[in-house]
Amino acid sequence: MKKLLLSLAFSLLALVVFAQKEEKDEKIIKDSESAKAAFLKDDPSMSKFFESSHGYVILPNVGKGGLGVGGASGNGAVYQNGQLVGFAKMTQVTIGFQAGGQAYSEVVFFENQDAFARLIANKVEMSAQVSAVAAAAGASANAKYVDGVAVFTRTKGGLMYEASVGGQQFKYRAK
Repeated sequence: MKKLLLSLAFSLLALVVFAQKEEKDEKIIKDSESAKAAFLKDDPSMSKFFESSHGYVILPNVGKGGLGVGGASGNGAVYQNGQLVGFAKMTQVTIGFQAGGQAYSEVVFFENQDAFARLIANKVEMSAQVSAVAAAAGASANAKYVDGVAVFTRTKGGLMYEASVGGQQFKYRAK
């Protein structure tokens, strides 16, 4: 009887955890769709990146903060050839002059299969040399891929003073 009750308890716990994960994933997908619409509203010419890239990650809600040492993190949806294929978690650590906090959205485009494969293999680590383009009308017109990657950000709120170096790391999870 005890074994049966334990089995039932573990089964219920597993169902609750699975439901919470699914709920979180659905929120990420919905927020990613809203972020994509906001990026395209700010810069309609960005549609060429969405249409021609091999894949992309949309991180709709990235939180960033620091005072000397800083960090950022966010979860996002991963698309390949326009289809949802998984999820990604981005983390960032920075060192240098910085103070404040900020919320923003980020989209990372992968130009080709090789660049996208690095994401799937959890080998995407962007250093300070890969600079993000702030989404604004026409900003994507002259944007170019660097090592197969192009990054755009859209500030949502907050204020951050920063002259720091650091890098972003991505962890992929299949859908």
